[in-house]
Order: sequence, then structure tokens, then C-alpha cells
Amino acid sequence: MTDRRTFLKALSAAPLLVAAGCATRESTTPPGVLNIGQISDSVAFLPLFIAEKQGYFTAEGLTLGDRPRLGTGAKVAAALKSGSVDLGAGVITDAFNLAKIDDGTRIVTSLVTEYYVDIVVPASFPEPPTLNEKVQALVGKKIGITGPGSGTEALVDYLFSSIGRNAAVDSTLVNLGSATTSAIGALKANRVDALAFFQPIAQQAAAAKVGRTYISPARGDVPSLRGALHGVVFSTEKLLDRKQHELAAFQRAMTRALADIHGNPAQVRSLLGQYLKGTDAKALDALVPILPPEVPPTPEVRRASYETARKFHLDSGLVRKAPSYENFLYGQNVS
Repeated sequence: MTDRRTFLKALSAAPLLVAAGCATRESTTPPGVLNIGQISDSVAFLPLFIAEKQGYFTAEGLTLGDRPRLGTGAKVAAALKSGSVDLGAGVITDAFNLAKIDDGTRIVTSLVTEYYVDIVVPASFPEPPTLNEKVQALVGKKIGITGPGSGTEALVDYLFSSIGRNAAVDSTLVNLGSATTSAIGALKANRVDALAFFQPIAQQAAAAKVGRTYISPARGDVPSLRGALHGVVFSTEKLLDRKQHELAAFQRAMTRALADIHGNPAQVRSLLGQYLKGTDAKALDALVPILPPEVPPTPEVRRASYETARKFHLDSGLVRKAPSYENFLYGQNVS
């Protein structure tokens, strides 16, 4: 298992590592072991939890080492660059950002193929009939996001730009961090007028009778984002080349976990409750039927899903350039 001092050193150096774009070190884990760093316990990473809880990693001959929650994509990137983790679980934005400083960055696993950030508003907020009118109603409002450069900010920017507005000028973006309890508290206390947050924020807000889903790309409210690759597992070629057998075992385990989400709702409901401890039962019940349309049936990264995400990132200004589909995948047949 990774030496804790090495791991903590990598985290403390995160801004320096990302800014400097230093060379990727070799993996610090022994053969047969994978360390996997993920941002948080959002819905996107439920398949990892299922694979671990159901024993699929062990069954496939893989030992899971450290699986820390690192909080930001920058820290995931830093851990990959140091070699203290072998795989990073985040959103595709994180992979694009790492690719800016390491052209060996590769996506290996598709976790979520819908943009799973929702705009949530209080019950008293107006409900215009069209998307453009809904976005217009957000102009001048205080909108809670997880932080700058995040997928939550990107969605707000993208929606505002679609009506010729600039979210940075025409709204007040309030950085709330990634804790859903803080976000719901801010909405309830009227510190913000709306939230742009990852699932399950909308379901939790509804269960607490604090808010409702206002705009949800995942349910089709933003047609240009339908089917966008969002949650991913990524790494670097230097790490992956040394862990090919472990990666193959990881992909087999993930295939089994994704199949569970599509084929066993009762089991998934139980596992979801363990994963999102403390979440209201009504919110969990609301999430279960949402998961299969959002989660791919296999780990394969499909071209159409990738291209939709790539276009969104370029159009929203999240990235200035993005690798081609063929150049950004590792160990799969492109299609």
C-alpha cells in the first residue's frame, strides 16, 4: 500500500505539480495493486463503491490499495503525477486539464454519460415554459456552485452564454464547496437563489422540501448536452503501461458493477444507501430509476459521448483545446 508520507506529500504539492507540469513518476504501488484517487462520493463514483463492496476487484485478482477522496481535480492530477495513485476518478474536465500539462493523459473508463449537474431552485421560484426563459430568470440571481473552474460553474456559464449573457457579470456566483449539506443550507437560508450542483443535490433538496429541479441536462432539459461523457477514470500512459494487467482486472470488475446498476435495482438501492450515508430515503428512492439512463452499460468510452463532452468544453470555454477521440483513449477499440 502506498506510503502515507509519499501520498500526503503529493497532495500538499498539488498546485506546484499542476502548475509546473513535472514529469510523471512511476507507480509507487506493487504489482497486483491499484491505488485509485477520486474527487468525492458523488453519484458518478457509485460503480467504484459497488465493485469494491461486492468483491469484484478481489474476484478479478486485483488488490485495491488506497482510495482517497481528494476533493478537487487538481489534487487527483497531482497524485497521478507523483505516482501515489494509479488511476484518477473525476469528471472529464479533470482529464482535459491534466492533458494541458501531460500529453500522455488517457481516459480508460466511462462512468457517467450524462451531465449530472442540476440547477435547483426554491419552490417559490417561477417556472417559465422554455429553457431560454428559465435561464433568463436566473439573470441577476445568486447562484451557488462548488467552486471556480468546476463543472458546476461551467454549466451556469454555458447556459448564460446560450442567451447572450455572461454569468460572471450578470449573476453572482457563490462558492459553496462540495458538501451537499452546506449547499442545501445556503438555499434554505436564502443565501443563494439557486444551486448548480452535482447529483444527488436535487433529490436531497426535494426530500427536505427545500427546493426542486429547475434545469437538468441529464433528463434532457439541455438538448446540446444529451449523452455527454462526464464521469470518467483517467491516468497517464506512463502509469498505465506499467499496470496493464491490473487495468484489465479493473475494467472487468467495473463491467460487473455497471451491469448491477442496469439489472438489479433492489440491490443498487441497498448499496446506494450505504454509499450515501445519511441521505434521506426519499432522495435515494428518487435516484435509483435515474441511474440506468445516466450510467453506461460497459466501461467503454463511446465516440459520440466523448465528442458531445468535447464540444461542450470548447464552447463553454472550460478548455481552449481538447485531444481527439483517438488520441485520448487507452486500450480500447475506438468506435
